[in-house]
Amino acid sequence: MSEEVDRHILEHYDIKKRIGKGAYGIVWKAIDRRNGEICALKKIFDAFRNTTDAQRTYREVFFLTKFSSHQNIVRLLNVVRADNHRDLYLLFEYMDTDLHQAIRAGILAEIHRAYIMYQLMNATSYLHSGNVIHRDYKPSNVLLNAECFVKVADFGLARSLIQIPPSQSGSHGNTVDTNSEPLMTEYVATRWYRAPEILLSSNKYTKGVDMWSLGCILAEMMTHKPLFSGSSSLNMISLISSALPPPTPSDVTSLQSPYAQSTLEHSRSKQKRPLCDMLPDSCPPAVDLVEQLMRWSPDKRLSALHALSHSYLSRFYDGDELIDIQTDILPDITDDVILSVSEYRDRLYSDIKLANQDRIEKRVKTEESTHSLRATPPLRNFTNVQDKTEDPLFAIKSTPVLLRGSYSPRTVTKVPPPPPAGKPSIFPKQLLSPGAGIRHSDSQLALQAKNQSYGVISRTDMKQLFKKPF
Repeated sequence: MSEEVDRHILEHYDIKKRIGKGAYGIVWKAIDRRNGEICALKKIFDAFRNTTDAQRTYREVFFLTKFSSHQNIVRLLNVVRADNHRDLYLLFEYMDTDLHQAIRAGILAEIHRAYIMYQLMNATSYLHSGNVIHRDYKPSNVLLNAECFVKVADFGLARSLIQIPPSQSGSHGNTVDTNSEPLMTEYVATRWYRAPEILLSSNKYTKGVDMWSLGCILAEMMTHKPLFSGSSSLNMISLISSALPPPTPSDVTSLQSPYAQSTLEHSRSKQKRPLCDMLPDSCPPAVDLVEQLMRWSPDKRLSALHALSHSYLSRFYDGDELIDIQTDILPDITDDVILSVSEYRDRLYSDIKLANQDRIEKRVKTEESTHSLRATPPLRNFTNVQDKTEDPLFAIKSTPVLLRGSYSPRTVTKVPPPPPAGKPSIFPKQLLSPGAGIRHSDSQLALQAKNQSYGVISRTDMKQLFKKPF
């Protein structure tokens, strides 16, 4: 594992500083020498070291390329192989920090929390409309910039809910039957943000796993600490049981877990501290949204689409701006097919080569057809939109690398509306560092994430992937 950057990368990118490092990779802040654009350069060490890592690498790149056109999903700019053919470079748009650091800094006002949650619901509704679940929502996977724009990152555990062949599917669209597909037993999500059915080794996953995690994130923004910080899956179930009303028989059945009945009976206790009492009462709509997201039964949790109309988020929501993929997203290599490490690597490299050739051909044709192209507008910020210095309705996205697969996106996406005037930025001019008592004139520096990952450089130990939770 080398922290050195390959020469062919340095020819195109000026490395400024390291912004993240983990067991599986390293991230630098860099500047594209060709256009001066600031970007995040991620080097994944030995991206194809085994079948599990190879599949996850392929999956992350595939889903990022399919969803990068959405304004609330981090944009993958390019994928470049390393000279040693083992490591892999991913180029992302640059973001100032992540939600974990913003929560730790304690600078999020109520308007920021609501706007962040609105954007997360917007992104999630988009994913779910393509029958894809993220499965790893947590604050460190939610990237932020100084204008409070949200970008969801890390799609290494994302999965399509559509089974191929259909005869092996437990159901269609909203659920995947893990009896017919053992790979769905993967170790998903950081423990503190896992839904009860995952903690209980459920036989089926639904979109509800993402909704539970979003409820945990909103609660953490409100309390400045994780809602349930259990030390094990069993301890997590115990903590959840003490906060939620006892599950009904139908709730237990809906968890679709062979462990549910016995484990919940073992953990059953009276509510020691109801969920509503664990949250500050300064914003009742936020408390209500958390309660509607964090329910035992996945079917009873509020969907992302309905959450957008909730009273806590409705001030930002305009139904006309909703983006529906209108098709199911499926990788060319479906999850019921396991390839060798070399096959995953060769397939990814082949797809990247074809995608880059296609981009070059399209660019040449475009340049030949016109000499006056309209420049892609920069990412909109609250000040420009409020001052009406630019059209706030539409964003023309530059085209990222695209891989093969089933996809039918809309070509124009609408930008979410800005929050009300008066709170244009999550970075005040002077920020008091929590616990340090030192004022920083550069608030972005004070909030800079200490270990930005842009995804999977800090992956869960792969030995834990198929480990039973109890």
